[in-house]
Amino acid sequence: MNYHLRRGAWYPVVRLTQGEALIDVNQRSLTVPAELLHIVPIRPQVWSVVPRPLDAVDLPLSWGDRYAVCPNCSARAPLGERVPSMSCTRCGGEFEIAWSLDHYLG
Repeated sequence: MNYHLRRGAWYPVVRLTQGEALIDVNQRSLTVPAELLHIVPIRPQVWSVVPRPLDAVDLPLSWGDRYAVCPNCSARAPLGERVPSMSCTRCGGEFEIAWSLDHYLG
């Protein structure tokens, strides 16, 4: 099932029940299976690394098999070589890149 969520974006969890999460998506509530989400207590300030979906339509092919999502403004950006951080062209923020889940665990 497609829930029309942006991969790598961070949505506030309004309520968490056994197996489901009620999240705020652009000021509307949406219930999704909790197993589809990576839930952490605070929004990480690192770029999310997202695998390119097979059905991607808005991503340039030149970006390859993965891309990054800015933690501040949710802009998507191509990933080049494995550098530790990069700047966002939309908001100007400089953030580390979460190449592994360890970045989220603090």
